[in-house]
Amino acid sequence: MWRMNSQILIVCAILAAVGPVSGQQIHLPPAVSQSQGMGGVPVTGRDEIQKQQAQAANAQRQIEIRRDTEKMAELTQELKEYIAKADQGVMSVDVIKKAEQIEKLAHSVKSKLKQSF
Repeated sequence: MWRMNSQILIVCAILAAVGPVSGQQIHLPPAVSQSQGMGGVPVTGRDEIQKQQAQAANAQRQIEIRRDTEKMAELTQELKEYIAKADQGVMSVDVIKKAEQIEKLAHSVKSKLKQSF
């Protein structure tokens, strides 16, 4: 914008120095705002892309929920078998690790279920 104003001032200074020119007309470039032509940009394209991304993320979350639930069921069955075989009151480190894995998967599934829409 400053450059255009300086160009106009230069042209005006030259015209003032030369004096009036008979019969000739000088055409100056029109001032163009930076936002010209931006009013017609469709916003719906972005909304549609965001909707598709949300649907894809939701589908991926559902796949992960199924996978984690199946893994949790397997670990629960293994934990049940370990406990059935174990002596009274004595638990191995593996049993505790299985329980921790089940807990971690349960939190993951719960969190993903809350995110689903």
